[in-house]
Amino acid sequence: MAQSPYTDRNEQQAEVARLTAELEIRDQLVQQLSQELFRLVKGNAGFMPSPEVSEQHQAEVRALRDQLRGVEKQIDFYQGQLEERDTEVVQLRQTVQDLTDRSRMLEQVVQELPTVYRQKFSERLTAVKQRVAELQRENRQLQAELQSVTYRLAMRTRRSQRLELPALSQEGMDGLSLPSFGSASA
Repeated sequence: MAQSPYTDRNEQQAEVARLTAELEIRDQLVQQLSQELFRLVKGNAGFMPSPEVSEQHQAEVRALRDQLRGVEKQIDFYQGQLEERDTEVVQLRQTVQDLTDRSRMLEQVVQELPTVYRQKFSERLTAVKQRVAELQRENRQLQAELQSVTYRLAMRTRRSQRLELPALSQEGMDGLSLPSFGSASA
């Protein structure tokens, strides 16, 4: 299970606090030791500590200074990590804010899509309706012209199909005899 940046940071801060407290205690001990040593040396002006005791104290002081340097290095290391984590947290917050803004924008676009599609469809449909109306007017006009042409063609055809028979007058009919079928009895 991965720890959150806040948990790591809290742990690091606790470690820094513990190390700082330990450092303060050691500083106090060094101070007390220095005061005690000064008091002893001052009180016993003629007292010269033995070389072994003096070397032992110097070795302890060196060890304490080394430990102090080690603690200071650890503090610097943890402070560097904290600064890196703070920078990372700021970047992550900015990323979250950017993504939140983008998400809101996309939600708004999605909510507006039906209206936009209806409007675009209506605009396209209007153009199609106008074109259909034009085609229907043109179709009616062409049908009217077709009927007119058909009527004129029919009239011409009738005229050209009439047989022109010679006109018979009454005078010419007197001399003609028409066949008669007589009384046909069957």
